[in-house]
Amino acid sequence: MSNRNEEAYSIGVDYGTNSVRAIVVDVRTGDELATSVWAYAHGEDGVLLDERDPNLARQHPADYDEGFVLTVRAAVAEAGIDPALVVGIGIDTTGSTPIPVDAHGVALGLKPDFRHDLEAMAWLWKDHTSHEEATEITARSREQGAPYVSKCGGAYSSEWYWSKALRCARINPRVAAATHSWVELADYVPALVTETALPALKRGICAAGHKAMYHPDWGGLPSAEFLDGLSPGLSRWRYSSKAVPSNRIAGLLAASYAHRVGLPVGVPVAVGAIDAHHGAVGAGVAPGTFVKIMGTSSCDCMVAPLDAALPDIPGVCGMVPESILPGMVGIEAGQSAVGDIFHWFSHRLVGMSHAELSEAASKLKPGESGLVALDWHNGNRNVLADPLLSGLIVGESLHTTPAEIYRALIEATAFGALKIIERVEEYGVRIDRVVNCGGIAEKSPLAMQVYADVCARPMLLSRSSQAPALGAAVFGAVVGGAHANVATAQRAMTGVRSDGYQPDVARAEVYRQLYGVYSQLHDAFGGVDGVEAPGSGGKLHGVMKELLSIRGRARGLA
Repeated sequence: MSNRNEEAYSIGVDYGTNSVRAIVVDVRTGDELATSVWAYAHGEDGVLLDERDPNLARQHPADYDEGFVLTVRAAVAEAGIDPALVVGIGIDTTGSTPIPVDAHGVALGLKPDFRHDLEAMAWLWKDHTSHEEATEITARSREQGAPYVSKCGGAYSSEWYWSKALRCARINPRVAAATHSWVELADYVPALVTETALPALKRGICAAGHKAMYHPDWGGLPSAEFLDGLSPGLSRWRYSSKAVPSNRIAGLLAASYAHRVGLPVGVPVAVGAIDAHHGAVGAGVAPGTFVKIMGTSSCDCMVAPLDAALPDIPGVCGMVPESILPGMVGIEAGQSAVGDIFHWFSHRLVGMSHAELSEAASKLKPGESGLVALDWHNGNRNVLADPLLSGLIVGESLHTTPAEIYRALIEATAFGALKIIERVEEYGVRIDRVVNCGGIAEKSPLAMQVYADVCARPMLLSRSSQAPALGAAVFGAVVGGAHANVATAQRAMTGVRSDGYQPDVARAEVYRQLYGVYSQLHDAFGGVDGVEAPGSGGKLHGVMKELLSIRGRARGLA
């Protein structure tokens, strides 16, 4: 934008687990003029499930088309701007959410022959049906001395691209035979709205690097020999195009979509990325800034200069050049369930609202309940990278209340977050501040105060309540020429709130003791970096007594 006072806007579109939202943003200030949200029409809360298999979670690709049109059209109308002033569109999505497509890039789930076939749908990130395949990929890489899992924490995940493709090849040959390629949702939507056919489709380095083992060090994706060793013919889904960052143009808004949403034809659309990574951009990620995107699960994002020469960090989700910011190594970690745990307890177990539970739990002192929990109700994403772990609560008595358990679950997720912080710092990643965004950061003062006390660090809050969509809008502004680069766009469009959460010294000390107990349970049941800790079983004999001792001190009885 040649004149910084010129009026211009960008649009960010954020595809979440249960809904899609679009925002219209002033590129000069980051002011969000309008927001529109649409809940997916198919499945339970937007997710296609199978009661026979609790690990299965799919989505219908028809929702992606309808979601874009309905939310962008509504947001543009609500903003009341001249559509001609929209300079660019950015898109983020959940990931890894790969979609089987035909030779033209059409999702198989949209074709009549496959409309009732779950394997032909989008494989949502939280689908864990491929846990055995993920284990095989990890084992094969280690046995061969191949580098492929070295940049994703040393272990491949059932949440990711190749394990899901391999699973489909094994359980549904009909869908596999019709699948020309698998396309990440973050790449599918930009191609959809720009009407870009498969051969020309832009693959984003974000999803490719963090979910598909793509890395420039080995020339892109794993070799055909490696993939075919997992399953003959698997390499036919190995694309050769170069994966690129989100400051590149994926295509121009097609006439058919432009007319449906009320925008000019030809608006630049940025290469897509994973929602949490764009959330980090919208929250101001930079060297030294650790961003936590806190929702149903959590994703932690950090960056370091490309020349920082960091070692591989065991137990993280990926270290990928330019996956978050151009010119930076993007580092991702996270937890497989956070808000999902609170929702499970509130709605499925006790039938109490979050407000009721939070009010009662906020009156409790750290350690007063005598409880410690493990936050693995949907497996452990990091640092153990093991989907076959499960939740645990230790220290219950006949007097334990729902509020005490609720608080213990919040504390467990905070302890899990601290494990990640300690791991990345141990391997040389500097953390000067922690910025939080997402639904929990916005809606749960109790959780944020617990996180501040457990981590013994201030918990800052992103200025935007729609950080992923804002991050997408940042890239929309860059590809539309409103800003010269992402750093300039971030300075103009993002920031943190003046309020936040400060740690309390006394509470932090109690949590330091409880964290010691959590760590004992963590290593005993989960191992150290996924390997059984030697003699771990014998270390647990004092856990319950230690919790009782901490409880007594918290209640002034000891």
